[in-house]
Amino acid sequence: MFKRVLFLMLLTVSFVYGQSLGGSLILGFPQGEFKNNVDRLGYGIQIQGQLWETSREMPYTFGLSFSYLVYGEVSESRPFPGFPEVYLDVDRMNNMANAHLLFYISPFEGTFRPYLEGLFGGAYLFTTSEVKSRHSDEPFAEDTNYDDFNWSYGGGFGTQFLLTDNLPGINSLFLDIKFRYLYGTEAEYLTEEDIEIISMTQVRYNVRRSKTDVFTFGIGVVVNF
Repeated sequence: MFKRVLFLMLLTVSFVYGQSLGGSLILGFPQGEFKNNVDRLGYGIQIQGQLWETSREMPYTFGLSFSYLVYGEVSESRPFPGFPEVYLDVDRMNNMANAHLLFYISPFEGTFRPYLEGLFGGAYLFTTSEVKSRHSDEPFAEDTNYDDFNWSYGGGFGTQFLLTDNLPGINSLFLDIKFRYLYGTEAEYLTEEDIEIISMTQVRYNVRRSKTDVFTFGIGVVVNF
C-alpha cells in the first residue's frame, strides 16, 4: 500500500509542477510468460508529466508516467438469488495500472522530434466485478476479486510531430507516437477463465503467477507550457 501511495503522490507533483503534459490511447501486447496466460490484445490510456521541455542545451528531462490497461473482460447474465426469473448483468475486468519514474531524452528542436525513454516503477494488477440490473447502466454492487503489486521497468522510443504553436496559453502542441517495452517481475493475477463459480455462495480463484512483460503502442498529444 505504501508503494502505491508514493507513486500516486509523485505523479500528482509531476502534473502540478510539470511544464510538459501528454496523454495517449494505448494498445498492449502481452509478452513471454504473460502471453502464455493472456493471449489477447489489451487497451487503455497513458498520461505523463515532465518537469521541463527538452532543448539542444538541455536534451533530457525527468517526469512520471501513468498507464491503465484492460487485458481481459467478461460479461455474463445470472439469475438473481431466490428469484430465478430475474436476471442480473455481471461484468468482470482484468486490469493493469502502471506508475513509472520517467527519464526522457531528445536533443531535437523544430517540427520533428524523435526521443528515447527509460522507465522504472511498479504495476498494480487487479480484477474487479460489478453487478447491475439489465435495465440500468449503474452498478449496485462491485468488488475487487484479486490484486497484486510488482515492479516494472523498461524503455521506449517515439516521435513527436508539431501540430501548432499558436494556441493561447501554451508554447506548442505535438502529435505523439510511441512504443514501449515494460518488463514486469512475477505477480499473481486472474484471467477471464480463472474465476469458477462453485455455488451461489462459493467461488474459486485459479490464480496465475508469472512475469508480466508487455509491449505497448500509443498515439496521443503532448502540450508544452
